[in-house]
Amino acid sequence: MTPELFCEQYPYLFHMAEEDTWESIKRYGLLSTSAILDLLKITGKERKDIESSCRKEYVPIEDKKHGKFLIRDNGPLPLKKLQASLTDMTPEQFYKALNNKVFFWPTEQRVESLLGARRYRNRKHTVIKVRSELLLKHYQTKIYLSRINSGSAVYQPTPRGKGTFVPFIKWPEDVGPRSGKLKEPIAEIAVRYSVDKITEIAVEVNELHGTKLLKKVWQNSV
Repeated sequence: MTPELFCEQYPYLFHMAEEDTWESIKRYGLLSTSAILDLLKITGKERKDIESSCRKEYVPIEDKKHGKFLIRDNGPLPLKKLQASLTDMTPEQFYKALNNKVFFWPTEQRVESLLGARRYRNRKHTVIKVRSELLLKHYQTKIYLSRINSGSAVYQPTPRGKGTFVPFIKWPEDVGPRSGKLKEPIAEIAVRYSVDKITEIAVEVNELHGTKLLKKVWQNSV
């Protein structure tokens, strides 16, 4: 995959965060679960329960220095379903691999579908729109692409494992001659560990309740 082709296909990417998190994100960047646990120096059993297992509930954590963080549940990836879909990893390894990444959706339609899903439609969220060109400029060597929604295995789980996340440069570049679109469409984009330059790459930030726009939170003036 070349940056030029990727940006032609997906000029903007979208990240869905919890409501009222933009000030914290501006301060620390977009942090994976593992990065949050490192920041707050959480270790031992508490860390293992959060990072390497199925979280059935949201996990609120905080400290006096860094403030509050809310780690989303991974209910759409229940242990038994995940076990049935894994090809070459243990569930603990796969959960940990997910928790070491920050995820983006490749189209507005995909993020709207998630916002409108039953488990999220009654919650408020902060949606961050970023320029693909700038994400690649700063993080290309940390970017992985996936053919599937790696965090969901509820319905007829798709096989997954070490090959689920493909390094950016290794993604097939084949484009349909009639459609003009990639023959291997991308379901999600993952950046390893964190995205610290978020205010440099973001275009706008909005708060939504389900798919309803509540307010514009921030817009890049550059």
